[in-house]
Amino acid sequence: MLAVLKSRFMENMQRHQELSWEPVESRLLGNPEALAALERMEESGGEPDTIGFLPGSDRLVFCDCAKESPAGRRSLCYDEEALAKRAKNPPAGSAVRQAQEMGVALMTEALYYRLQTLGEFDLKTSSWIAAPAEIRQKGGALFCERRYGRVFTFHNGADSYYSVRGWRGWLAV
Repeated sequence: MLAVLKSRFMENMQRHQELSWEPVESRLLGNPEALAALERMEESGGEPDTIGFLPGSDRLVFCDCAKESPAGRRSLCYDEEALAKRAKNPPAGSAVRQAQEMGVALMTEALYYRLQTLGEFDLKTSSWIAAPAEIRQKGGALFCERRYGRVFTFHNGADSYYSVRGWRGWLAV
């Protein structure tokens, strides 16, 4: 996994210009749980990479940097509550549960927009992002995508699912 991460890191320096590989590798070697989570992200098509530091922190942000929403994480409703309410044609699972099982979190809207400043992502797909409690309490959830040269945040019922909507995850190391 370290070889894959190093290769991706070196090929995409625009995502983390202030970093060199050696300190990143050292941090990963000191955190086997994070390395295992990154491997699960990789296995499901996320192509994780670091996009620099968490604002106001010395922790590195790793997130899914696949061009499209990870192929192994699509056709899911938002969370378990939505899945339980889906009586007809339920999907195989939920984005929130998959993220928890991987040991990561759904990207926030701010992180999603930050990722989009480093490249163009979700040109043909969309990705569930972490929904604020006030939206989720009303049955909704949020997703993002890039269309027409812009990044958009949309809402949908949390129980909806589409073959082109997945989710993007992140973790701090």
